[in-house]
Amino acid sequence: MTKEQILREAKALQEEIKAHRLWLHTHAETGFDLTETKPYVKSALTEMGYAVHECGKAGLVTTVGKPGGKVLLLRADMDALPIAEEADVDFACKNGRMHACGHDMHTAMLLGAAKILKAHESELDGMVKLMFQPAEEIFEGSKDMIASGVLENPRPDAALMIHVAAGMPLPAGTVVVSAPGVSAPAADYFTIRVHGKGCHGSAPQNGIDPLTAAAHILIALQEIHARELSASDEAVLTIGTFHAGEAGNVIPDTATMGGTIRTYDEKTRAYLKERMTAIAKNVAEAFRAGAEVSFGSGCPTLVNDKDLSEKVTGYLKDLLGANRAFTTAELSGGKPARGGGSEDFAYVSHEVPSLMLALAAGEPSKGYVYPQHHPKVKFDESVLSTGAAVFVDCALQYLRE
Repeated sequence: MTKEQILREAKALQEEIKAHRLWLHTHAETGFDLTETKPYVKSALTEMGYAVHECGKAGLVTTVGKPGGKVLLLRADMDALPIAEEADVDFACKNGRMHACGHDMHTAMLLGAAKILKAHESELDGMVKLMFQPAEEIFEGSKDMIASGVLENPRPDAALMIHVAAGMPLPAGTVVVSAPGVSAPAADYFTIRVHGKGCHGSAPQNGIDPLTAAAHILIALQEIHARELSASDEAVLTIGTFHAGEAGNVIPDTATMGGTIRTYDEKTRAYLKERMTAIAKNVAEAFRAGAEVSFGSGCPTLVNDKDLSEKVTGYLKDLLGANRAFTTAELSGGKPARGGGSEDFAYVSHEVPSLMLALAAGEPSKGYVYPQHHPKVKFDESVLSTGAAVFVDCALQYLRE
């Protein structure tokens, strides 16, 4: 199958891939609760002739090709975000959830690739494993599928994913290959609960105000980045939620903050957790309150394999042309290029050689001005066939070598 044929067949499927994306977009679901999404994807694959297996809480896995050669895993995430959509599109989701990170695009592109790969199954010099994953946004889906055996029987020799990027100042359909090493930080969700003593708002002397203590904790946490980390210790600490009380004339018993930390190495990650816990407890004590810090779901750093990065860069420059395929190093003048967003494909990258690709899906100059996770974000659907072609070409080339 030639590169020209791959592009031609993918382009011929553009409307079908768009139809998949439209359905997925208007039926957005979150986490593991993919009660409509999973059956839809499973049905689409079954109609193509695949034997589809459920994996973990809400994942799907299937294979195409023949045993005896190498195995390449292609992954797409299926979950959305708990965001009410405000995008200026005529197919906005109305259920209070939104594919604001483009996972509907990822799933649709892999469905398109699956159809092409199945039609050319006899030409595959090995096996392609297709992984459709839930719960990426809460950093739990990949880990759950790995625990349920997605990386076994057969075990992949390598793994690949594509993530669309809105608002990227590159022509739509441009692919950016991650340079070797870490491209996405480790992430940890945390909750800080401050315990005080509730009372009437007119008599604060009778209580212990958890809001005052929590406010000082929030400010004190900023000191870690400003005075305790060096310029080379890349890290981000974000408080995203702050909740307490229900009435304006009542001092509540508790106040709760939630957020995330992002780090690029385990030493900094551990240090942040240690200092956050100490600061929260000691500041709360200074205000006669108590505090507890808990760390929930998270994921490690995403590590890109050097050999796979170099190979895929060559594949895509041949497929798309040197003006539509770049490495992150080429775009950053040779400097390390790391994204701030975490990605739970990282769990896969710590098990098998892996690679993350970015697919430009909307230039700011053409109206795609909002970033991922924004309620008004839009994605350029013209890139769907390109994404499918990239999946197919990488599979064919990798298995052939």
